[in-house]
Amino acid sequence: MDVDDVRSFVEICEAGGVTPAARRIGASKSVVSRRLARLEAELGARLVNRTTRGATLTPAGEAFKPHAEQMLAQFEAGRDAVRDDGSAIVGRLRISASTSFGATHLAPVLAEFALRHPQLEIQATFSDRLVDLAGERLDAAIRLGALRDSSLVARRIASIRAVVVASPAYLAGRSGPHTLADLRDHAIVAQEHEVWRLLDGGREVTVSPRARFVADSGHVLLAAVLAGVGIARLPLFLCAPAIESGALEVLLPQYGSPEIGLYVVRPPSAGPAPAKVRALTELLLERFAHSAL
Repeated sequence: MDVDDVRSFVEICEAGGVTPAARRIGASKSVVSRRLARLEAELGARLVNRTTRGATLTPAGEAFKPHAEQMLAQFEAGRDAVRDDGSAIVGRLRISASTSFGATHLAPVLAEFALRHPQLEIQATFSDRLVDLAGERLDAAIRLGALRDSSLVARRIASIRAVVVASPAYLAGRSGPHTLADLRDHAIVAQEHEVWRLLDGGREVTVSPRARFVADSGHVLLAAVLAGVGIARLPLFLCAPAIESGALEVLLPQYGSPEIGLYVVRPPSAGPAPAKVRALTELLLERFAHSAL
């Protein structure tokens, strides 16, 4: 089975048609069509139904798709194994990160990574939802905080601290808060079901505030706090400039913040890290391992 035939099929699946797949591969439409036909002949089954709007998978195509993706992953791993000598990194890197960290910190690192490795394609997704690495065929994701899925293969990059903050406009004419109990009397800005982990005399305590303003984006929460909507607990990498400028004030400093981790995570069945993921991890360590985030 020819790897180019398999790759063309996977590209057709992802692009939704032969023509867009050909553009992504950098081959002619006739070449991609020929590869698909050759693969279907070898398997003895039609994999794709072509329509005027593109292409849809047949039941056989749906059944073969995960195997095709796994074959490509294994091929890339094998290629890395024999080329692990400083050769150029090639292929495609699919990576996900939260919107807040991705836009402010990861984006320039990815741009530098692309310049260092001109033969590598990069597909980055910035989202504050918890993505399914295996289901969305991601090579890796950047995650902050405690890892909910213990089966993920994780590499810790750096430590991140969070602080409780509010704007001077919100605090004007208000008392406190001076203790955690005082938070009940204040408007809270937070993600849905957010839990604040704090240190009280060295002992970790948790607070589950009832939020008046809820959003799934750190940038939206920051904007609300800056506008004077209420109090939030935000990572320093997001709110430090506003603290330094005086636009936000740190509250409850007597309650320390446990350090949370910044991780590169991969699917549990991913096998050894491919060269592209190892190279990105090394660059992230170079940029952030000794930084205050």
